[in-house]
Amino acid sequence: MNKKKTKIILRTILITASLASLFFVPWKLVKAWILPLPNSVQEQLDQAVDHGFEGVVVYVDQAGESSKKYASGWHNKETKIPARPNALYKIASISKLYDAVAVTKLVSSGQLSLDKTLADYLPELVGKIENAETITLRLMIQHRSGIPNFTDAPNFWAEPTGTYEESLALIEGKPANFKPGKKYEYCNTNYLLINKIMDNVLGYRNFQFIQQEILNPLGLKNTFSSVNEVNIDDVMSGYHVGYPHDLKNNDHGMHATAEDVGKFIRALNDGTVFKNNEQEIYASIYEFEHDGWVPGYQSFAKYYKNTDMVIIAFYSTTDPKLLNWNLSQILNRRIYRIIKKSKNEE
Repeated sequence: MNKKKTKIILRTILITASLASLFFVPWKLVKAWILPLPNSVQEQLDQAVDHGFEGVVVYVDQAGESSKKYASGWHNKETKIPARPNALYKIASISKLYDAVAVTKLVSSGQLSLDKTLADYLPELVGKIENAETITLRLMIQHRSGIPNFTDAPNFWAEPTGTYEESLALIEGKPANFKPGKKYEYCNTNYLLINKIMDNVLGYRNFQFIQQEILNPLGLKNTFSSVNEVNIDDVMSGYHVGYPHDLKNNDHGMHATAEDVGKFIRALNDGTVFKNNEQEIYASIYEFEHDGWVPGYQSFAKYYKNTDMVIIAFYSTTDPKLLNWNLSQILNRRIYRIIKKSKNEE
């Protein structure tokens, strides 16, 4: 067979495969991807609501420019309150960045050691968590411990645990997913244990330490450890497809405004949240941006190094198949492209 015929056949196969793949990609995602890029971030947020999100909030901090805040949709659809750019939001796993900075500061001061083990810090877990004697604090921070993830328990989000003891009970005695340090596997149990370790070492709740050493120096007054510490009317409503009720009353950890998260991400990446050798320690153990998900809430904290830009995006609708998670990733990229295009046109 000559080269020309081979190329034609290969091209035909690729086109056929591409067309076939469209039948397996939800049209909702395809539509969001192929629509013409709007002229403004606000238009893109309005479009996100058209795609099915009940509410969206975005904060943009671009170097050399004033920060900008955007909102679309509902703050509370039952009472028809429009989305508020300064709403409090459940930031979910973005909180791990604050935990990692707190650990860094405690390591720098000599109160914690990255190379001490789970058995050193929580000896009562020996025999309950496999490899406790060899799982170091460093491995837990980096999600390389092999400890099973308690939020992977069947139907966890239908009846989430409320205490450290209840969460730990879901994985105690279970075999490790892999030997410590051999793989990476995202695991909320790691940070459940890290928070317990910090509480024990400090002798008080570690969020108080986060307030004193991170939030207060940065002037972040709209970041809280729990929904129980805020005015519930300030919290953006969250919705999960197939579940009829507002999820804002559920306590899933830290709450913050997009602006507060944005200022923290800026400080994390430019180093102003650190002192002495802390930045070097942090860079060796964890990342500088993060996403978050709990029922009703998707959050994204992104730093774009090439343009020195921070973008925080909150979406208030989740779904069982995570279609909205994939959709929000598409929208995040479009928001960045809009801002970058606008900057290039100036």
